[in-house]
Amino acid sequence: MKDKDPIQLDDRIYLIDGFDMDLPNRTGTYVINEKALTLLETGPSPSIKYVKKGLEKLGLELEQVKYIIVTHIHLDHAGGAGLLLRECPNATIVVHPRGKRHLMEPRKLAAGARAIYGDSFAEFFDPIVPVPEERIVVKTEGDTLQIGADCTLKFYDTPGHAKHHFSIYDPISNGMFTGDTVGVQYQQLLTEGVELYLPSTSPNHFDPNAMQQSINRIKEMKLDRIYYGHFGMSQNTEVALKQASDWLGIFVEEGERVISNKRGYDVLAQRMLGRVKEHLRKEGIPDDHEAYIIINLDMQVSALGIIDYFQKLKQ
Repeated sequence: MKDKDPIQLDDRIYLIDGFDMDLPNRTGTYVINEKALTLLETGPSPSIKYVKKGLEKLGLELEQVKYIIVTHIHLDHAGGAGLLLRECPNATIVVHPRGKRHLMEPRKLAAGARAIYGDSFAEFFDPIVPVPEERIVVKTEGDTLQIGADCTLKFYDTPGHAKHHFSIYDPISNGMFTGDTVGVQYQQLLTEGVELYLPSTSPNHFDPNAMQQSINRIKEMKLDRIYYGHFGMSQNTEVALKQASDWLGIFVEEGERVISNKRGYDVLAQRMLGRVKEHLRKEGIPDDHEAYIIINLDMQVSALGIIDYFQKLKQ
């Protein structure tokens, strides 16, 4: 098992690397160390061993965990919820109303992921454990959750990436846990002094208009921090949101071009990757940089979502 200390973001928030797909800096679990110990995102089931190890390194017990919040129920964010909950006897899962049934009965969700990941599905996601209904709390637009004497989290419905997606506002840090709604931060490039924030347009709920509205809404909040599902915290929030918005327009434009030429997602993925490479070359990033291990995968999955969106428009 890989060994990595939790990343301390301030005196109360930490990030545990879940080594999703066996990759560092891909997906993580946030720990808010308040009176009611709260975790945000579980990652997939293979990440749970890292979450447990991270909590141990922080001197925290599984029995202390009160809330496990998942921004949405895609398996790379919430697939490990049932497995983790088994070992957190005092915890409940907090989820968007549209996500509750999928946590209770994850077969449909698993089938969708299996269609995308094929033979790699079991390695990336198994086992997927159902969550008992009595251990689920539903939160929606405007709802709150008090986790400390001076900390009440607030929930915002933020569709675009998925219909079952909310974002969680932390008033103490003036930060938002955004899951995938406003995109992905590529941690691997930050060591090169380059910030890259790309939208996540995976199937099957991707809606560019809803995503742009969510980006606009979060921009209006003038946050000091964005906590990404993939991966880490950004304090350069205006730049991050502008990049996500700009790239969303570029990707949709490329999708329209590919669809009009009656080509498939593989062509779109290559065009999207080409646009990103063109941009990063200008920033001094070589085409063989390690970040492309993840970027290439993201473009494949995001292209599927864009093609799916345009095909639904025709129906």
